[in-house]
Amino acid sequence: MSEPIKVAVVTGGSSGIGRATALSLVEKGCKVYELSRRENPPKGVDHLTADITDETQVKAAIGEIIRREGRIDILVNNAGYGISGAAEMTDSKDAHQQLEINLFGMDNVTRAVLPHMRKEKSGRILCISSIAGILPIPFQLWYSVSKSAIASYVLALQNEVRPFGITVCAVLPGDIATGFTDARNKSDSGNDVYGGRIERSVATMEKDERGGMSPDKAGAYIARLALKRRTRPLKAIGFSYKAVAVLSKLLPRSWSNYIVGKIYAK
Repeated sequence: MSEPIKVAVVTGGSSGIGRATALSLVEKGCKVYELSRRENPPKGVDHLTADITDETQVKAAIGEIIRREGRIDILVNNAGYGISGAAEMTDSKDAHQQLEINLFGMDNVTRAVLPHMRKEKSGRILCISSIAGILPIPFQLWYSVSKSAIASYVLALQNEVRPFGITVCAVLPGDIATGFTDARNKSDSGNDVYGGRIERSVATMEKDERGGMSPDKAGAYIARLALKRRTRPLKAIGFSYKAVAVLSKLLPRSWSNYIVGKIYAK
């Protein structure tokens, strides 16, 4: 007897990595729902409108999927965005909003899905973190904080839900050529005070991103991880970033942080 079709939920699936991941999961035979504020799903993906920072909307969307399908096998927490600028000059409301979407929005969706996975005694949750979560980037401090928090969230959650047959993984992309770059909320406030370093730092990052991995390749990798029963809890995408992740563990923190500073804070 063939295995039942897996039901997957992808947040932020209307563009970029999320869209590519959703499409890859469809191509692998999954029934896929994407949750986002904007209706623009790829072919074969069902859209449900939901702002992940609104717990009521999230619960309603997940409830609708359960009503239709009876279960959720895979959750890919992808929705997020980035801000940049000097920490000193970043408004508190902007820092809070960064965490509200990238971290607490992810948590809203995860908490809505977990009871249904526990009931089935199985499930796979992937949360999109970043290499910046293990190697924080100057002038993208709050983005780095949000991605580091995701990695910690995943490591702790894995031990909480292991007895229920649920596995969790944080995916650490590096530079990906998507609309994420142009959507970044940039502030060059204080650039003169910081000797032009804010502008140079963000320009370097954006150049790297635009020359980075294609979202289709990243999405295909994430889809493969999602369909695995278990993996290491932190997974970088691409050979070079896997090497970076290994080096970040081997080098003294003062060395790795100095290297990041020479690239992004000169």
